[in-house]
Amino acid sequence: MIAPSILSCDFSNMKQNFDVLNEGPADYVHVDIMDGNYVPNISFGPDIVKDLRKLSTIPFDVHLMIEHPEQYINVFFDAGADILTVHPQTTAHLSRTLQAIKAKGIKAGIAINPAESLDVLNYTIQDLDLILIMSVNPGFGGQSFITTALDKIKAVRKLIDEKNPSCLLEVDGGIKLNNAQAVYDAGADIIVAGSAIFGATDPLDALKQFRELRP
Repeated sequence: MIAPSILSCDFSNMKQNFDVLNEGPADYVHVDIMDGNYVPNISFGPDIVKDLRKLSTIPFDVHLMIEHPEQYINVFFDAGADILTVHPQTTAHLSRTLQAIKAKGIKAGIAINPAESLDVLNYTIQDLDLILIMSVNPGFGGQSFITTALDKIKAVRKLIDEKNPSCLLEVDGGIKLNNAQAVYDAGADIIVAGSAIFGATDPLDALKQFRELRP
């Protein structure tokens, strides 16, 4: 599955960008929320997400790169999120935060950064609907893929298959058409691509090429 990241969109032409996603079609719309605190960048808030929600029925995969995400579950749910993914170190009580997300009737995920251990999954895997492996350091689009992520993807694939087969495995960061197949082959269910789609001469063609790839 493919989840284009709208962080790489031309924000002056969002309707046109969403026309591409709808026609592709994309499986998910990946929405990166940054607070300028947990990561050194600021993207947008729930009001923008709510407006964008009107442009598509594709599920919104909302990645919260923010401190204290538990305080914003309700507002992003109200804005139209279908998945909320948090970073474990941003919330004091991770299990409570995951349960609060699931209590809204939407999917809960956690994100693991490139240099971080997978140990947290041993204690949360049963509560997760999605695990997001970051193949770049979070905060900016257009970074290069960190190849050691492939080993991490393989390890998480094995854990999911053993402990929670319904959980989705997503990978985000530096994914292009020339390395996406390796990411799928390592075990990913969903790949996130931003600049590789919206930075292409023909974004719709790029999206369709991603969709032609298969595990």
